Amino acid sequence: MATKRRTGFTAPSVLGRLVGRVGSKAAGASPGTLVHTGQRKADEVLIRLIDYDADSLQERTLADISECFDLADDPPVSWINIDGLHDVSVIESVGKQFGLHRLALEDVLSVSQRPKVEEYENHFLFIGKMLSFDVEDESVVSEQLSLIVGPSYLFSFQERQGDVFDPVRERIRHGKGRIRSLGPDYLAYALIDTIVDNYFRILEQIGDRIEQIEEAVLQDPSIELMHRIHHLRREMLVLRRAVWPLRETLGLMYRGEIPNIDERTQLYLRDAYDHAVQVIDTVESLREVLSGAMDLHMSGVSNRMNEVMKVLTIIATIFIPLSFFAGLYGMNFEYMPELGVRWAYPALLAFMASVGIGMLWLFRKKKWL
Repeated sequence: MATKRRTGFTAPSVLGRLVGRVGSKAAGASPGTLVHTGQRKADEVLIRLIDYDADSLQERTLADISECFDLADDPPVSWINIDGLHDVSVIESVGKQFGLHRLALEDVLSVSQRPKVEEYENHFLFIGKMLSFDVEDESVVSEQLSLIVGPSYLFSFQERQGDVFDPVRERIRHGKGRIRSLGPDYLAYALIDTIVDNYFRILEQIGDRIEQIEEAVLQDPSIELMHRIHHLRREMLVLRRAVWPLRETLGLMYRGEIPNIDERTQLYLRDAYDHAVQVIDTVESLREVLSGAMDLHMSGVSNRMNEVMKVLTIIATIFIPLSFFAGLYGMNFEYMPELGVRWAYPALLAFMASVGIGMLWLFRKKKWL
């Protein structure tokens, strides 16, 4: 009987991406029920095959999943990439032909999984998050990637077409490095390492925008900047949720706790683990910088408010004695000696102006202005 080891738990993928899912299987359904829980992100299922060893290479697009059913026991490495998870029958056919555990297939179709690795009798399942950065919306786009690795095959399941694996494909085509001479477990490492390296590019793009925001906050702290800061903080949370459990997963893989991984591949997985730790450190640093930018924005807004209040207070303070004199001589008493003096009015105006100027001089001397 197939055995299974869990290193993570199902967690739906900033609010909708972190705590919600589009659909789910019915409550009380039996384990291994195959239901696609995500949105349909591909018009049709695209199946691509790369079959290779040290001396040969075959690459083609399959019209039907059954075209790869004879690869189960082939010595060369077969990489079957499936874009689109909405057609459950394709996933179910793969499971039946290659003897994949139903729980593994269920996790592939449940696209809100936490990054993890699970061991079965003759294969293991890796689930991670393949991220990209939308420049226009300044948002992190997350897609679940599932890898099922067997003795001579690797299935990669993606929600939509388009990925970050072109460099890996080029290495296979041109026979660069050791990828053509090692097994599917090393191919799994190459794909995982590419995902982790792509995290650095996303962090670099986010870091550039944070620098722009910091400079803008110092010049003109506006409401729009505060919204951008808050938005990027939420996007960093998406990145953090993808990387933190990945570190734990890679730790299990490089320490040899997954028997289907060769010792030669474990050394490279340790390097990927180190990269994941670096990504986590960078994520935490950028989160602190964003918190500092938020504090700087609030300080800038407070300073502007204080400047406005200071100006208004000075104006009000200057007009207090002037209002007193204006109110005093605005009283309608008959016997006010100054009312009969010819130069009383201009003299009072001159006196009031001298009071205002004198107060301004005093404020400047005390460096209140």
